[in-house]
Amino acid sequence: MTKEERYKSLLPQVKSLCEGETDMIAKMANVAALLHSEFGFWWTGFYRVVPIMNCEFRNSNFNNQNSELILGPFQGPIACVHIAYGRGVCGTAWKERRTLVVPDVEAFPGHIACSTESRSEIVVPVMAGSEVVAVLDIDSRELSTFDDTDRRELEELVKLIP
Repeated sequence: MTKEERYKSLLPQVKSLCEGETDMIAKMANVAALLHSEFGFWWTGFYRVVPIMNCEFRNSNFNNQNSELILGPFQGPIACVHIAYGRGVCGTAWKERRTLVVPDVEAFPGHIACSTESRSEIVVPVMAGSEVVAVLDIDSRELSTFDDTDRRELEELVKLIP
């Protein structure tokens, strides 16, 4: 079975898991588990866009400058908990509002090394209307694991989450 066929076979399962469920974290947990078990990625999970809750920002309007990515449901080894807007692959995908496919994380400027075993990565923004509400982050131990098929299929899959 090709990679595209594997993704296509997962789509009905993802629809079933998400249909009728109103809790986005529950959806993310099941989607991360399904992708991780089907493809055997090194790390599969979500980071959620959350307002920074300290004195300086508590009364500010919510926007990307006073929010951060916070670790959400995932499968794999322990991970970074906080990621700033525009920082690393996840923060850059959030800022640029587009999927990033990184064949070699060592070559990505400002890469955040949560694990030295991660070699390639794909990060897909999860959109609710025009806003990024989370990112799907998948890491591999191998170089150049992800391609346009992953980008296209994962972009379709995350539309079912918000």
